[in-house]
Amino acid sequence: MKENAKPREERYIYAMGTPTPTVSLPHVAAVNAASASFAALTAKLDYLSQADCEQIRLAYRFADQAHLGQLRNNGEPYITHPIAVAAQCAEWKLDAQALMAALLHDSLEDCGVTKIELIERFGSPVAELVDGLTKLDKLHFNTREESQAESFRKMLLAMARDVRVILIKLADRSHNMRTLSDVPREKWNRIASETLEIYAPIAHRLGLNQTYRELQDLSFRHLRPWRYTTLSKAVAKARGRRRDLMQKVHKEVEAVFASADMPVRIAGREKPLFSIYKKMAVKRLSFAQVTDIYGFRIIVPQVIDCYTALGILHQLYKPLPGKFKDHIAIAKLNGYQSLHTTLVGPSSVSVEFQIRTEAMHIVAESGVAAHWLYKVNNPQEASSERLGTKWLQSLLDIQNETRDAAEFWDHVKVDLFPDAVYVFTPRSQIMALPRGATVVDFAYAIHSNVGDHTTQARINGETVALRTELKNGDVVEVETSPTSTPNPAWLSFVRTGRARSKIRHHLKSQAHTESEQLGSKLLTQALRAEGIEGFSDEDAAYESTWAKLLRFTGNRTRHELLTDIGLGKRIANIVAKRLVHLLGEIGKRPDALLLTRERFTARDNATQGSITLDGSENASVQFAHCCRPIPGDAISGYLGRGEGLVVHTKTCPLATKLRHKDNERFIDVDWSDEPVRAFETGLLVVAKNGKGVLAKIAEALASAETDIVHIQMGHDVEHEIIELQFIVAVQDASQLEVALRSVKRVPAVVRAVRAAAPVQD
Repeated sequence: MKENAKPREERYIYAMGTPTPTVSLPHVAAVNAASASFAALTAKLDYLSQADCEQIRLAYRFADQAHLGQLRNNGEPYITHPIAVAAQCAEWKLDAQALMAALLHDSLEDCGVTKIELIERFGSPVAELVDGLTKLDKLHFNTREESQAESFRKMLLAMARDVRVILIKLADRSHNMRTLSDVPREKWNRIASETLEIYAPIAHRLGLNQTYRELQDLSFRHLRPWRYTTLSKAVAKARGRRRDLMQKVHKEVEAVFASADMPVRIAGREKPLFSIYKKMAVKRLSFAQVTDIYGFRIIVPQVIDCYTALGILHQLYKPLPGKFKDHIAIAKLNGYQSLHTTLVGPSSVSVEFQIRTEAMHIVAESGVAAHWLYKVNNPQEASSERLGTKWLQSLLDIQNETRDAAEFWDHVKVDLFPDAVYVFTPRSQIMALPRGATVVDFAYAIHSNVGDHTTQARINGETVALRTELKNGDVVEVETSPTSTPNPAWLSFVRTGRARSKIRHHLKSQAHTESEQLGSKLLTQALRAEGIEGFSDEDAAYESTWAKLLRFTGNRTRHELLTDIGLGKRIANIVAKRLVHLLGEIGKRPDALLLTRERFTARDNATQGSITLDGSENASVQFAHCCRPIPGDAISGYLGRGEGLVVHTKTCPLATKLRHKDNERFIDVDWSDEPVRAFETGLLVVAKNGKGVLAKIAEALASAETDIVHIQMGHDVEHEIIELQFIVAVQDASQLEVALRSVKRVPAVVRAVRAAAPVQD
């Protein structure tokens, strides 16, 4: 929002603290305006020491020099903007470093100032803050989420490392929004939308409610100018009509507290325009139907006085049932605390009251920024977790496990709009989670180890499924087991970004470990086929050979190469042939006896040296859904590109097509003599339609000790004949035969055969 700057040499040069112009001075009025603005800033710095104030003055002089010749769109000197940003930060009682960074936040690059120069003049902490803000200023937000993801990640991580970065950025955005009318109108929609969708939710998540409301209203004003104007006029008229009523309520409340000899501060509250507009839109109300436009805040000295004041108000006016909320006992996720009650005042008009202490009021308006105010006034009362910074730390935790920007944003965005639910641990500790959170979310909120090893849970003493959604007041108890691991199915119902990132991180680690083990087994098998046995990848003599092999494959480490082989990204036979060639260069030759034996046995017995499957392979091995192989079937393994080992039956049509196309990707696999789990396969049952038929078929399957995983019925349920498709879990082909015979004995069944399983919704 500034015009082009003059060249670097056309600026003030400060010597001994006195400005000496090298070119003609700017307009006197403009200089006076800037000076007056800085004078207004210094009036707010009474909470800082004289030394801090002097440092801020030096930063102002440096910024003034750097921005000399630059103008904002309204013609004012550009320095008025950094001063306004610093003034907002001073309202939040931020420290001197933050105020200096606010004054200098636009000085890098555009003004020819370097980070090194800032470090030399103002120290590393200030330079790092300015550098973080400069990087944020270079972010451009588009409407497409995939383009936004990296920008969001950088901004949120900068915020997590030092919350002052985002506080200064929010102050910067607030002032830019206040002066948005000076910007060309074609830019209004982009800037206002970005503010409403990104910065306002972050302000709310951090408890900066005053900034949150202002950003919403300013965005609304520039996104919907006509509606904003119409609604503001309606509110002004209503304000005039209800002035007498509100004054009457104010006097009556003031009198009742005076008679109770309780010192209170009473302040009127008006619902923000955007909140009124949103309520009208969501609930389809007319303006006349919105009853909570005006209200009062009662500020009392102590926490106990909040409840005393509540009782006094309830004696004065009748409370509306269901309109009382205690956010003191159970604070909101962003640290907000107050008692809320709606009372029926004079003329049967509903009036909302918010009751809080002075400290609660500061947190309610300034949120996480109140941390600095507490440090100034009472260091012992600064509770970072209560002020919402626990969420900031969780951003760093998610980042450590999620390097993909889009995935990071996917985890974080669910936490930006929290509608909280409050539950209790067995020791009566209160935990706040987003609405819709499940038992698994609760477990990960306690600790990642608890979440990873969760087996079952009880809510209010009753055993429940892990996907059960939590409700306000639930007492949740989680049971764990050292052998339990996260289930991929959990991703379909967890609500919090922390739980989602922890589960994905564990599954990825597990998949890579298993894929590496499979890759090692495949490479060993391929080397045996080439006549090499007993080759150690840890032997120092082969370091150069491995280095050459990794250059050939393009991998960084041996672990990565073996993982790629296990995932099917590399062909074990090709890697083995290259490795044999490299070993030949250092004198290691294939064993002729082993080579002959491998080739003979490969022709004589196809399963010799094959990979044995027992069902414990988890993520590294997939059993194809097109044919659903089970123990007893003749099978083959296909190394899909990036999919790991996919197992098909040898008669599978898809496997036959793949063999013609990519025969080198097929390897020999065989079943273990003792599989460790059941395997899924499909059944097709054709039956006469009638009452209780499905129940009888299910009973027949249960009698064969066969578990039903999924059922899909035909659409023609009114016809005499109906098709039922099942996915069932069996130990092997013999158990499947027993299950089929049991189903065929049901009188209504016409036909029962093994078939391709249905597609699950």
